[in-house]
Amino acid sequence: MEQHNTATPNHVPSPDASPASPAIIPRAEHGVSRANISKSALKVLYRLREAGFRACLVGGGVRDLLLGREPKDFDVATDAHPEQVRQLFRNCRLIGRRFRLAHVQFGREIIEVATFRAPHEVLNGDDDEEFNGDALVEDGRIIRDNVYGTIEQDAWRRDFTINALYYDIEDFSVVDYAGGMADLKAGVLRLIGDPEVRFREDPVRMLRAVRFAGKLGFRLDTACEQAIPRMAGLLEEVAPARLFDEAIKLFHSGYGLQTFEMLRRHDLFRFLFPATEEALSHEEQGFPITFVANALKSTDARIQEGKGVNPAFLYAVMLWEPVRRLADRLMENGELPWLVALQQAGTAVLADQCAHIAIPKRISLPMREIWEMQPRLEQRRGARALRLMTHPRFRAAYDFYCLRAQSGEALEEGCDWWTRIQEVDEAEQRHMAGMDRPGGGGGGGRRKRRRRPRRSDGNPAEPQ
Repeated sequence: MEQHNTATPNHVPSPDASPASPAIIPRAEHGVSRANISKSALKVLYRLREAGFRACLVGGGVRDLLLGREPKDFDVATDAHPEQVRQLFRNCRLIGRRFRLAHVQFGREIIEVATFRAPHEVLNGDDDEEFNGDALVEDGRIIRDNVYGTIEQDAWRRDFTINALYYDIEDFSVVDYAGGMADLKAGVLRLIGDPEVRFREDPVRMLRAVRFAGKLGFRLDTACEQAIPRMAGLLEEVAPARLFDEAIKLFHSGYGLQTFEMLRRHDLFRFLFPATEEALSHEEQGFPITFVANALKSTDARIQEGKGVNPAFLYAVMLWEPVRRLADRLMENGELPWLVALQQAGTAVLADQCAHIAIPKRISLPMREIWEMQPRLEQRRGARALRLMTHPRFRAAYDFYCLRAQSGEALEEGCDWWTRIQEVDEAEQRHMAGMDRPGGGGGGGRRKRRRRPRRSDGNPAEPQ
């Protein structure tokens, strides 16, 4: 028999509140089927249950199954402690300090197992630091969190109501403490507890709110929406290395364009890419700069088609406008060649950006290659042009070049030329590069780039 949750969608209690009776949705009344759950996840659930522990699927996997979507992964919550989980699975390793987790590995698939967590309690009376067992909170932010509790306590500790739904392997029911089922049906993304408190605990929750809303097509709850602009500055306190991964999640979800627009609308984007936000706030010849939007639209299409995407291309796109604008100023002031100006601008922009999002060398080096190949793509004569196509970064640089053309820079002729030369045979390639004519093989200089006085309606090339 279904029990009714006393927490209504319009009033979600604090995570520290006493848990209400959950709504129990029996198997016949929900759409989660074991046929759609990973066999590896089922093995973990069954073994935990057989060992006498409570075991539930939780989070995005349950949410996506209820929405009829294919989950990206499956997470398990249990009353077994991490060490107990490791004793049950030889293929298990424990990770994390802030959140102690068990990873059970089946080939390339990893099932993450977390122990139910309890609320934080103030024991020392200090204003800026709280400690309880193995939990540590500084200035409202959770630094370490390994205080274990019950499923009821764990539900109120989760961030959003739609992520606090549990699929119990014991009877195949869905357990709902926070009104997540009602919010799923209404298409509302709602934080559990006071949004300002939850955002202060972990400012990255603001980015997660925007990402989930964009991915699911949900609207933000009013309290959450109003709190984000007030709390956005807390992102400056998040470790830049952590924001590197978060940015990839934001823009490689298949809904990057919607996410980008929401980040700007809620005043979050400028704390991730301040130089890019400043550049995009300007217009050129009366038209907005559309390069980032066009690139994200193309990236979304690739992801939805199951094609690969490269984080280096994403970051090269995000920082191109600051690099281009600074390179133009360096050329005007110092009469530098464009390649040298790009190199100097790239170094300066990357140094500034890494104070906000730490970009590792494995990403920044390909980014610089993409930028620095742009002048070479404007030289379309001789053996150099043909050799350029053998460069490992050629395809990404070519896609980047064509996106520039379709976003307002007057490069259509060059984009068409590079597109065609990849489609013809070797003899025609030599002809196009002027290598079958007397004196052929010379390189052309860089012409002054100009902006087209119109917006492009074409579809951008697909980034690699």
